[in-house]
Parts: sequence; C-alpha cells; structure tokens
Amino acid sequence: MFLAAVRTTTLVFAAAFSFAACSGKDRNGADSTKSATGAPMRVALLTSGTISDQGWNSGAYAGLLALRDSLGAQISNIETKTPAEYEENFRQYGAQGYSLVFGNGFEYQDAAVRIAPQFPKTVYIVTSGRVVAPNLAGVGFAFDQASYQAGMLAGAMTKTNIIGMIAGQEMPPVKAAFVAFERGVKAVNPKVRVLTAYIGNWDDVSAGKELALSQIAQGVDVIFQNADAAGLGVFQAAKEKKILALGANANQNHIAPDVIVASVVIDFPKTMLPIAREVQAGTFKGRVIYMDVASNVVRLEVNPAFSSRIPPAITAAIDSVAKSINAGTFHTLDDIAKGPDTAVKAKP
Repeated sequence: MFLAAVRTTTLVFAAAFSFAACSGKDRNGADSTKSATGAPMRVALLTSGTISDQGWNSGAYAGLLALRDSLGAQISNIETKTPAEYEENFRQYGAQGYSLVFGNGFEYQDAAVRIAPQFPKTVYIVTSGRVVAPNLAGVGFAFDQASYQAGMLAGAMTKTNIIGMIAGQEMPPVKAAFVAFERGVKAVNPKVRVLTAYIGNWDDVSAGKELALSQIAQGVDVIFQNADAAGLGVFQAAKEKKILALGANANQNHIAPDVIVASVVIDFPKTMLPIAREVQAGTFKGRVIYMDVASNVVRLEVNPAFSSRIPPAITAAIDSVAKSINAGTFHTLDDIAKGPDTAVKAKP
C-alpha cells in the first residue's frame, strides 16, 4: 500500500475495464490464455492503496504481472478506497466474466462474502482473509512467524532498549504481527520497552514520518513499520535521525540500505500463481489457503549490509526458530489460528 496519485472515479472505472490482451503457449503448446471452460483467462486485482508503495500493494501487483507473464493471463488492476467501491468493483469484474479476482487485504472480506455467490463462475480471493465459499478463498499469511524473528533481530540491535512499531491501521493481521514481533524482541532482550502507534491510514507519508520522529524523540532506536506508502515516511525519519528500521510485506532493504536491517517479506507471485493455475485447470475449491515460513512465502530477509553487525548468536537463534516453525514445534502466538475451521463462510 504506497505512493501514487489518487485516481478519479472516471479514471478508476476506465482502468478497471481496459486491459491488454496477452497470448501465450505453455510448454506443451497449449494456449495458456484459456481456462478449463475454453474462455480467455482474465485476472483482476483490487488494491486499497497505490501499487507503487514498494510493499503490500506493489507485491500483489508483482503477483498479477507474474500471472500475465507465466500464464498469459489478461490482467486489470484498480485502486479502491471505500467499502462501497470494493463491492461495486467485485460486482463489475464478475459481470464482465473475469476468471479470477483478488481483493488485496483483510478489508475486502465483507464485500467478497456478499458478491461471490452472485457470480459463481468467477473465483474471488481475499488476501489476509478467512472467507470461504465454493468460488471464494481467503489467503492467510503467517506474517507473525517472520515478525517474531524480526523482533529477535530488533531486540539484539537496540542500544536504548526502546523499540517502536508503526502501522497504517489497527487490523487483526497487523495486531497479530505486532504481538509476535514484541514477543520476539523480549525473547532475546526482556529489558526492552516497545511503543506502538497507528497512523490511521496507509497513504500519508508525512504522518508516517511525524509518528516516527515522535517515537525517536522518546528514545526509540529501532522501528518496525507496516504502513504501506506511509511507511516510506518512517524510513525517511530513520535516515534523518540515523536509527534502524525494519521493512514489511516486500523486501524493502534497498529503499534505505543504510538503516533498514531486514524486511518481513510476503512472496505474492509464489502465492498467486498456484491459485491461478487451479482456476485455469478448473480444479479450484474454496477454502482458507495458509502461507507460512515453511512454504517460504513468508520469510525474513536480512540486508546483507548488516550481516556482519548482527551477533552470530542471534543469527543462530533466528535460524533455530525457523527450523522449529518448519517442524511445527514452535508457535509465535498462543492463539494462532489457521485452516478452514476458522473460516467465515459466504451464504449462497
């Protein structure tokens, strides 16, 4: 969720239904633009922020481009701002006969539950969601797992023993990641005090910077941000005040390589491609799709520039946690929930 001009309603609808056709052949010579029904495969992505945010939404857009490049899908992307726009654009894409529509974020769940049953031939996916219907799936990311590891890293790197967390809005997936991050911090450094702040939106770079400066004034010397476009402001503050930061949702290490120690990454192409292939083959089934550290979709990526500054014991401890997570013997949250038993089911 990052930096770009807000589009007007007219431009939004023009963008929604203008798309470039791409043709392609799979390795067996079959026309990869065709779904199991023989119709062209068209895929849409709704984002609640700009795709130039270098994080959450740009990651999802990279996944959309992967579907175009790997499967020859025709693609469309639209930025939506309100629940009414979520629902209207889900409906419009269904009416246009799109094969697959992604709503990129927890906030799209209610709209998907209402609209998916009306268009049974269109598959709807909500990332960070747990909604289920025959043509609807939620993708749950175990962001807490890699966030715990990031917390361990932050706990080892702080000198003031005061660490900050800044997010765009207070949503359940964000809160869960922050809880896990703080637990990771205190697992290696129980003396640390953690400050938490929410900007109130995902787009305001200036507000992100001001909140970060406020935390830095209170002694914070490491900040974990999950604020999409607004997070760019957090990085600006970190650079100006020469403190450390941690990125989220994409590998953001390159944005401010002198201050970003590591990023908690979600690999959207690796998430979206298998789903699209199911839809293309006609084998898709609605369920909660769980992506975690074991699948390598969610992972902590350390900035190589900081590798020599991280205590070897902490690197070993982080690796040990990863192995335990993969083995299913370590849970970052006591109340971690996954799988269809936690799904919200859509009514036909």
